[in-house]
Amino acid sequence: MTFSLTVRDHIMIAHSLRGEVFGPAQQLHGATFLVDATFRSADVDENGIVVDIGRASEALRDIVGELTYRNLDEVPELAGVNTTTERLCQIIGDRLAEHARGGGLGGAPLNGITVTLHESHTAWASYEVELP
Repeated sequence: MTFSLTVRDHIMIAHSLRGEVFGPAQQLHGATFLVDATFRSADVDENGIVVDIGRASEALRDIVGELTYRNLDEVPELAGVNTTTERLCQIIGDRLAEHARGGGLGGAPLNGITVTLHESHTAWASYEVELP
C-alpha cells in the first residue's frame, strides 16, 4: 500500500544542449515545463496526510524559482551539466529530497519523491528519489 500526493508548478528557462544528437537545440533556446512533484509514503500521518500541500508547494516553488527566467548555461552550479529534461528532473528531485530529509514538508515519513517535467503534451521525463 502506498499513498501519494502531487503538487504542480512550472519553470521557464533558456539553455543550450551539448551534443550533435540535440540538433538545433544545441543553440540557445527557451523551454517551458510543467513540473509535477509526487511524494510517496507507506501511510498517512495522524492528520491523514502524506505531506503538507502548502509546504510541498512552497518548496517546489522556491526550487523552480531559483532556475526560472534564467539562462541555465550561465548558472555557476550547473557548469558542465547538460541540462536535459532528465537532468532538470534530477536537480529538482534532489533538492526536494533535501527538504524532505530536513523535515520541512510535514506529514508522514516519505519513502520516495518523483519529479516529472512535461516538455509538451506528448513528451515528459521523470526522476525518482528513494528516501529511507
